[in-house]
Amino acid sequence: MRIIFMGTPEFAVASLDILVQNNYEIVAVVTVPDKPAGRGQQLQQSAVKKYALEKGLTILQPEKLKDETFISELKELKADLQIVVAFRMLPEVVWNMPPLGTYNLHGSLLPKYRGAAPINWAVINGETESGVTSFKLKHEIDTGNMLFQEQVPITKTTTAGELHDKLMKVGAEVILKTVKAIESGNYELKPQADSQSIHAPKLFKETCKINWNTPAEKIYNLIRGLSPYPAAFTEFVDKNNQTLGMKIFISEIEETQHTCHAGDVKSDGKTFLKVACSNGFIHIKELQMAGKKRMLVEEFLRGFKLDDGFKFI
Repeated sequence: MRIIFMGTPEFAVASLDILVQNNYEIVAVVTVPDKPAGRGQQLQQSAVKKYALEKGLTILQPEKLKDETFISELKELKADLQIVVAFRMLPEVVWNMPPLGTYNLHGSLLPKYRGAAPINWAVINGETESGVTSFKLKHEIDTGNMLFQEQVPITKTTTAGELHDKLMKVGAEVILKTVKAIESGNYELKPQADSQSIHAPKLFKETCKINWNTPAEKIYNLIRGLSPYPAAFTEFVDKNNQTLGMKIFISEIEETQHTCHAGDVKSDGKTFLKVACSNGFIHIKELQMAGKKRMLVEEFLRGFKLDDGFKFI
């Protein structure tokens, strides 16, 4: 089979690599154009492009997926199948082109968590399992008929970053299984139950702001579900009346009755820092101040003196 692979981040590299390692013919890799990033605004290549360059694969980087030149290039490649992992929404002229169709790998157990951030929302919502699904693309996003699913447990301490890495590895195996099944012609497509769908929208800054008036478990899951990126954050006003931000990566939960106000802070100034919420406390374990490195709470307390009345807002 002649396969075109489409993807961008590290999550997609594992799936591309497993196809290369199993000697499938990847006639082209489609990824995003190089983009300026960092302080120097140097052009950065996607993780998929870096891998494709190492393997000497043909690379296409269209600005627009409906561009006539790009469409012509795809047609000339005469691919039998297209595999999509963590890419962009494709126009019908692209996903409907190969005779065997276009198949996508999604980081959830569809129809749960359709949308841009399935890994984050599964953890934020306190799910005990997630997984990956391979499905055939059609018009409505993440709604196509499914081929294979593989489950992955979520523990009480799993972060979105840890779940991402597990799904990346499991997803690669599911992509290989998918391609083998399509190659053999021995597979069955199963429709999704739309009534069971859950939306996993894109994450915005307001999603990441901690509301200390909410229950401890909800805050704890939000921190896990946004760690390490984009990270849950909170704010406080310092002695100079400046509002400062703090990202929180790792926390622990203490559910208990108290008389504190939401956002009140308790600390010994050396080893612990806990914040009051509606039904307990959140112990901050790893954090990052703006312009500083990520650090343990003990490091933070050595360099930052907590004033009387210090609280998060």
